Amino acid sequence: MKRRSFIAAAALGGAASTLAAPAIAQDVKRWRMVSAWPRNLPGPGIAAQMLADRINALSGGRIEVELFAAGEIVPGPGVFDAVAEGTAELFHAVPAYWGSKSKGILLFGSQPFGLTAIEQHGWLLQGGGQELYDEMYARFDLKPFLCGNSGPQWAGWFRNEINTVDDLRGLKYRTTGLNSEVCTKLGMAVEAMPGAAMFQALQSGALDAGEFIGPWSDAALGLQQVARYYYWPGVGEPSSAEECAINMNAWNDLDEDLQAAVKYACDSLYNEVLTEYNTKHAMALRQLIDEHDVQVRELPEEVLVAMGNAMGEVIEGLRNDSDELVVRITESFLEYRSLMAEYMPYAEGGQLNARGLDYQY
Repeated sequence: MKRRSFIAAAALGGAASTLAAPAIAQDVKRWRMVSAWPRNLPGPGIAAQMLADRINALSGGRIEVELFAAGEIVPGPGVFDAVAEGTAELFHAVPAYWGSKSKGILLFGSQPFGLTAIEQHGWLLQGGGQELYDEMYARFDLKPFLCGNSGPQWAGWFRNEINTVDDLRGLKYRTTGLNSEVCTKLGMAVEAMPGAAMFQALQSGALDAGEFIGPWSDAALGLQQVARYYYWPGVGEPSSAEECAINMNAWNDLDEDLQAAVKYACDSLYNEVLTEYNTKHAMALRQLIDEHDVQVRELPEEVLVAMGNAMGEVIEGLRNDSDELVVRITESFLEYRSLMAEYMPYAEGGQLNARGLDYQY
């Protein structure tokens, strides 16, 4: 607002046309962002507001984004359709929620035993993933960008300990995305519900276990109060990308410089959001252990191997999907995963192993 007032005043003071100020005001795009999250939920709710603010700033005030949290215009699960249909101009959510649209979409968010957060961004920016992401979302009149990542997620909260694969059978478990298929193959009864609904479901017994994100976001929902055992690693989501998708008409209506501003807003937040998650997850985990007596447990190797085999079956299904675009997305993901799997043991893996050795530091 200050920028437009200054320009209008200068135009009037310089004897320019008195139509200058109204013309500038009419050029402002007022966009509604609908999100899949409660307002200011630590993690994704905060990231959604960060994105709205970043677009406002980088556009120089020429795009004004107003954030509407889940349920304020449409429920969280309805944001994809709302933006595709033009009810709102853009949404903030995760690709893991849109498997009913196409299973190919799920690979852009997270993949069991798949890519880390940096690798996920690398696939889109350096491995051809963004072009496939664009092609898939264009089917729904959307322009997509990744705009954050929660980093490695956790296997979640369990009311009872897990010692063998048999302990998973019949377990009522909340999860999303491709991990739902993995868990179903292991005999789990997968429940799809918003993360914010997990507290009551665990408390009532409607769920035996469930995963949402990680310590920072999970603690904000109070999940430590209704389930004692907190399991890692979250191989169902080695990372989970957050996304912004824009109605295609709204996107095409932007000048090139404003399109660039929106793209840079999303790109610039990816690492900022990721580092906030990692830092605050670490801080929250300390509190969960020290102040709430949460019992941190590692999933047994037997369970991890069974999950890996189940994901292998899921991947084989994607490679033979009837939709050729899903097949191309899957092959592109697998090619990039293979490249990173060859290199990262020397790079990130080597550094983490060295840091964990027993020496004075």
